[in-house]
Amino acid sequence: MTSVRAVWKSVWPPLVAVLLFLLVWEAAVDVFHVEKWILPSPSDIGHEAATGASGLWEHTKATLALTLEGFAVGSIIGLMVAVLLHRIPFVKSALYPLLILSQNVPTIALGPLLMIWFGFGVLPKLILITLVCFFPVAVAAMDGLARTDHVMRNYMEMAGATKGQIFRKLEFPYAIPSMLSGLKISATYSVMGAIISEWLGAEKGIGYYMKMQKSTFRTDRVFVAILIIVVISLAMFVAVAIVERLLSRYSPPRRKGG
Repeated sequence: MTSVRAVWKSVWPPLVAVLLFLLVWEAAVDVFHVEKWILPSPSDIGHEAATGASGLWEHTKATLALTLEGFAVGSIIGLMVAVLLHRIPFVKSALYPLLILSQNVPTIALGPLLMIWFGFGVLPKLILITLVCFFPVAVAAMDGLARTDHVMRNYMEMAGATKGQIFRKLEFPYAIPSMLSGLKISATYSVMGAIISEWLGAEKGIGYYMKMQKSTFRTDRVFVAILIIVVISLAMFVAVAIVERLLSRYSPPRRKGG
């Protein structure tokens, strides 16, 4: 009962703020007679979402599948890169600056190149999402591995533990919270990557749907697509947060100041 009250206490302030915002939005559109194609009211958006739900479901499934695939591939590559750079300092010195530079290339500019090189299939979309997702995971994981308790590491070294044993039994478990923080960021980024890739070239998906509705000035449908994107992003974030809570028991306690 206490946990339910705590959850409700944290939920109701933003919920009230959202409801007030929607009421003001609805009233402003009605009072100022704003054209529907410029800014539809929340009721218009809700009506369009209800009437077009069956057609939107196919686009939503395509985006969700692409998001999950890209998130999985990007996260795995991010973890692998983090472990490689952590275990081999020379490789980290050589490649880490290049990883940072790679994030300065705009995704919207890289997408067309991937389409030219790999066509309009799934592969360029997965590459694009992977490039968006792997960096937060890699950086967070490297930070967690670097912050391993040095006292425990020295103790294990004196006890005769190998580098592999230290990594498996100390460094990796100790870095789990940082890894999961990176995964939460990556989860929301994966949705953005999927939408951009669909916008640049696809036959279905929420990004494709938005592109089509923009060309016909169906602003209400564009807002419906945005709502779906927000829901998918929140669902991805919450899913990782649940995993984080389940895995927290396997992360060794941190010393104060350590």
